[in-house]
Amino acid sequence: MTRRCFLPTALASAAWASAEPDYRLALPGYRYEFPRDHFAHPDFRTEWWYYTGNVSAVGRGRYGFELVFFRQGRKPDPRHARSSWGGDQIYLAHLALTDAGRGRFSAHKRLNRAGPGLAGASFAERRVWNGNWSSVWEGERQTLTALADDFRFRLELTPVKPPVIHGVNGVSQKAAGAGKASHYVSFSRLRVDGQIETDAGTARVAGTAWMDHEWFTHQLEATQIGWDWFSAQLDGSRELMLFQLRQRGGGIDPFSAGTYIGPDGRARHLERDEFSLTPLRRWRSPRTRAAYPVEWRVRVPALSLDLTARAVLDAQELAGGSDEPTYWEGAVDYQGSAAGVGYLEMTGYDRPIRLD
Repeated sequence: MTRRCFLPTALASAAWASAEPDYRLALPGYRYEFPRDHFAHPDFRTEWWYYTGNVSAVGRGRYGFELVFFRQGRKPDPRHARSSWGGDQIYLAHLALTDAGRGRFSAHKRLNRAGPGLAGASFAERRVWNGNWSSVWEGERQTLTALADDFRFRLELTPVKPPVIHGVNGVSQKAAGAGKASHYVSFSRLRVDGQIETDAGTARVAGTAWMDHEWFTHQLEATQIGWDWFSAQLDGSRELMLFQLRQRGGGIDPFSAGTYIGPDGRARHLERDEFSLTPLRRWRSPRTRAAYPVEWRVRVPALSLDLTARAVLDAQELAGGSDEPTYWEGAVDYQGSAAGVGYLEMTGYDRPIRLD
């Protein structure tokens, strides 16, 4: 999740519910300060750093990768009031790899409190981490490192374009009312160089990545049951981000929106009526029985964009437990009036996404 791009999917579990202390709201006029704003904002309840990318290796084919760090503020645990385990910040992380050549998808997750130093997001240290999964910053260049039982990678991400601020007047509005919004920043095109190790060996890879960073306090409205989020890195050095919030009864929320980034790095905000997202083909999960649209028609008439987004692999679902949300997040290809690669996240297809 904005993928994820507004409510962190795996935080929407009853296990995360707690009495909420006072947090700041995402309000218009926020003054962004970089590099400080690339790191933690504990005065807001929820935050994430979301990396997705598509890379290739000679002789090994295509890989998609996801590495996400979530931060959630909550009341300190009174059982650990005198220990480092009693902190008020919890960090969740998701890691996934799509091996398109072999038709394999693997995903992992972990949960830690910030107190004992097992996880965090430090401006002073210029890093975001959860155990041995990390993003280390040198200026705006970022190094991702992640180790799992069945794969590991180390990837160097170099910005090709400056960061983009989504929305209007510093906020990405998600519903009517003050503070029902997020502060949302992306690196829409990062050059990737590095290596991925699987049971087939170690491969040198290169490609592109997208990085989202959002922080906010307001969660979904009761009428909003899930979302579809698209990132696209298109030929001609153009990028596109679109999200639609799905409502009970099948409607699309009017606060759905997007951003187009031109070759010069300038961003254009897109309102709900400037684009359309139409499902073309669905895949039913054998595990959750959720039917996900894995092929879409994506249209932005004002930009002369008429695209088909197709999943590189249908089975890119991250299935949750009985009290944890399930979502689909995976690598996609774009064809049509332009060609490119990207990522797609879909939530609320097995049951409505809820925070509490």
